[in-house]
Amino acid sequence: MDRLGEEQKRDLEAAAFRRLVAHLDARSDVQNIDLMNLAGFCRNCLANWYREAAAENHIEISKDEAREIIYGMPYDEWKARHQGEATADQKAVFEKARPRD
Repeated sequence: MDRLGEEQKRDLEAAAFRRLVAHLDARSDVQNIDLMNLAGFCRNCLANWYREAAAENHIEISKDEAREIIYGMPYDEWKARHQGEATADQKAVFEKARPRD
């Protein structure tokens, strides 16, 4: 879209990203394995992408810091509050679809 300037694009992308993170925060019932199985990415992927973007801009952010930005709390705390054990079916779908290096 040529009518938007780079700064406007950045601001809109940032707003969409914040909305995605807020949506995922509100949907803590949706497990990461569900996201991976359906969409091929999860909250941890977002944290990794955030960290990579920081590194590209010469900003050092640890894995734990990036996850806390995405999860809104320390990752271990989020897991204790919200993450359940994956079912055998979920694990099977994940194994079939997961990316291979």
